[in-house]
Amino acid sequence: MSGALFTSLLVLVLCVLILGLAHAWGRYLARPPPWSGKAEQKALDLLKQWLSSVQLAQYERTGHFEVTGCHSGKRYCIRRGRQMNIYELDQNGVQIAVWCFGPEGCLAVGDIMLAQKIALETDEHAALAVANRCLARPQVSTGRFA
Repeated sequence: MSGALFTSLLVLVLCVLILGLAHAWGRYLARPPPWSGKAEQKALDLLKQWLSSVQLAQYERTGHFEVTGCHSGKRYCIRRGRQMNIYELDQNGVQIAVWCFGPEGCLAVGDIMLAQKIALETDEHAALAVANRCLARPQVSTGRFA
């Protein structure tokens, strides 16, 4: 077998394998998440039990709530989501950075948001030490959180 023929066959086999993996990955991503339904509702109920009355009012009105970092006194807004959902706010309530950290595992959104809240309110330095940070995008609106 010549070198060119061998290389062509090798490329063909690799393409078939890659396409098969891509198809399997697509099926994996399309399946319903394990935290849907009852587990998700239980996680949101638990989150609401841990929120202060002010935080609960914010969450029910806007879908997000603010926490104060225990070490720095900085304000953070935790929005509903699994990642890149924590916004650092300046003294005027304008987003200045986006933080990403959370617990390991495939968890319901409410559980992730609760873990983020507890981390910022009890050990802000440790939470931010493992977090990814991005500068906030310029705001189209006022950039303030209600």
